[in-house]
Amino acid sequence: MRRLNLFAASLAALCLTGSIAYADAASAISSVAPATIRVGVTPGPQAQIMDEVKRVAAAHGLPLDVVVFDDASRIDAALAAGRIDAASFEDATRLAETRAAHGYALTSVAPTITLPMALYSKRLRSLTQLRPGATVAIPADARGMARALVLLQNDTLVTFRDSAGLHATTRDLTGNRLHLKIVTVPRERLVKALDSADIVAISSEDAASSGLFAARDSISYEDARSPYADVLTVRDADVHAPWVGALVAAWHSDDVAHFILTRYQDSVRRPW
Repeated sequence: MRRLNLFAASLAALCLTGSIAYADAASAISSVAPATIRVGVTPGPQAQIMDEVKRVAAAHGLPLDVVVFDDASRIDAALAAGRIDAASFEDATRLAETRAAHGYALTSVAPTITLPMALYSKRLRSLTQLRPGATVAIPADARGMARALVLLQNDTLVTFRDSAGLHATTRDLTGNRLHLKIVTVPRERLVKALDSADIVAISSEDAASSGLFAARDSISYEDARSPYADVLTVRDADVHAPWVGALVAAWHSDDVAHFILTRYQDSVRRPW
C-alpha cells in the first residue's frame, strides 16, 4: 500500500498553482491597488499568523484587514457573498465539499499552514514501543476517522484500500500488522481516552485546548505537506487579480516562515 501523502497531486488540482506565477508575485505587491483586502480566519494560529502576513503585506503596499470568525462555518458564505475577499481556515478537501454543497464559486490558490493531527500517549515514548494488540483510539466522526487512518497508514501501522482515499473508514482496512485494537471515540472524549488507550489520535485544535502540542508531546504527527494542509481561498472571479499573487507572496515570505517556526516550534507546520 502506498504512503498516502496526497499533497502534491491534490494541491496541483485544487489550488490552481499554475494560475499564479509565484516568481512574479513579489513584484506584484508594489503594483497592487491600495484598496484594503479583507481576509477571513479562525481564532488561534490562523489569526495570529495572518497578523504577521498583514505586517509583511503592508510593508509592500498591500493593506489587509484580518476578520476573525468564531464560527468557521460562516466564512465560506461570507467570502462567496463578497463580505470578505479571501479566507484561510480549511483544507482543500473540505473546501471542495462546501463548494459542492452550496454552489459557491470559490477556489483555493495556495497552501497556508498545516495544523497536524498527532498520535499521543501516556504509556509510550515512541511508536517502536507499540506492542501487538495495543489499543488505538481514533475520532468517531467520518472526517476525523479518515484523517487518523491516513496518519496510521503513513506510520505503516495499517493499510486500507486505495479507493477509500481521504474518506477511509475502519471498514476499508486491508492490513493491521500489529493486530491493533482500533476503537472510535467521540471527539470530545479523545483526550480523556489517553488514560485507557495506548495511543490516541487527536486534532491540533483539541490537543491545544488541553495543553498538548504535536512537536513537543506527540509520538508521531502529520507531515507539513499533508493532504489536510489549509489553503488560501478566493472567489473564482478574483483568481487572476494582482492582489491575489501579492497576498500569496506575503504569506510565503521568509518573515512569515520565521514567525511560524519560532512561534509554534513545528506544532504548526508550513507546507510551502
